[in-house]
Amino acid sequence: MTLTRSEDGPDPSGRPNPSSGGLNSSSGGLYERLTEFAGRSAATAGTGKDPVNLPMIRHWCEAMGDDHPAYRGPDAVAPPTMLQAWTMGGLSGHTARSSAHEELFALLDGAGYTSVVATDCEQEYLRPLRPGDEISFDTVIESVSALKTTKLGSGHFVTTRTDVRAGGQLAGTHRFRILKYAPAARRRGPEPTPGTETEQPAGGLAAEQRAKARRPRPVVNRDNAGFWEGVAAHRLLVQRCGDCAALRFPWLPGCADCGSPEWDTVEASGAGTVYSYVVMHHPSFPAFDPPYAVALVELAEGVRMISNVVGVPYDKVRIGMPVRLEFLRVDEELELPVFRAGGED
Repeated sequence: MTLTRSEDGPDPSGRPNPSSGGLNSSSGGLYERLTEFAGRSAATAGTGKDPVNLPMIRHWCEAMGDDHPAYRGPDAVAPPTMLQAWTMGGLSGHTARSSAHEELFALLDGAGYTSVVATDCEQEYLRPLRPGDEISFDTVIESVSALKTTKLGSGHFVTTRTDVRAGGQLAGTHRFRILKYAPAARRRGPEPTPGTETEQPAGGLAAEQRAKARRPRPVVNRDNAGFWEGVAAHRLLVQRCGDCAALRFPWLPGCADCGSPEWDTVEASGAGTVYSYVVMHHPSFPAFDPPYAVALVELAEGVRMISNVVGVPYDKVRIGMPVRLEFLRVDEELELPVFRAGGED
């Protein structure tokens, strides 16, 4: 996502800033009030609702497709990236949040920044967590940004840092950043026919519909550029470790099994089965037509990837359903790998 500083008030042409949704963070000293929350506690002496435990580790590893032996057996440790899982409040909510946290979010909501999206997190690991560890944590509000404009809308980034302890000893830190924003106004246009948008070629859409239905661009970087080059050539490429030959997906700069940075690729056959799935009903984005199925597909090669299931109504998708890879052109610039139900060529 490209972020730029939003200027309060009119733009250089004298027109109001349309991306701000009519909101002005300097009005009434809002930004000054927001910055007063930096350094204040968002949670004090919080405790994990459960100690570190093997069942939760097992569910995590199954969902992630991580079968590393360090996470099994009598000497198991928890995957480091589970750090946040031990502090989450769950459906019943958090019990240790401070009044400052509630006041900050009430202030943003009252100013019209009522939507929220997580943007990124950073973690630092100081010691492994083991089954039986009792978790405690403290969270501080590190910063609230000046008004920013994104494609979602204008708002403020709120960054918090959580120090996670096991038996009173610091085990890691989790820095989490969200955007509290006012959604940008959307241009009204003809609604797509339900159930057809994900499979209708871009050339069959009117220009206005095509602009409205333009999907977000995938993030292409030096670690995954080869994957997207393969997609452009209608090839689904899976990384293979140059030392231990383990296959991995998504693409990573090193092997999770042996740590080797050496790798090459193998082309997937395209056959797979639905390992798990969800049906997306909300929120509704302009490029998508809910409800639709998003599946975790297990390829015949043993790795898993997330994509859409097409060719069958969303409520007919089932775990274990055979699927077959195909490439869907969603607009004049972008093709994506999807999976057609049935698994037939």
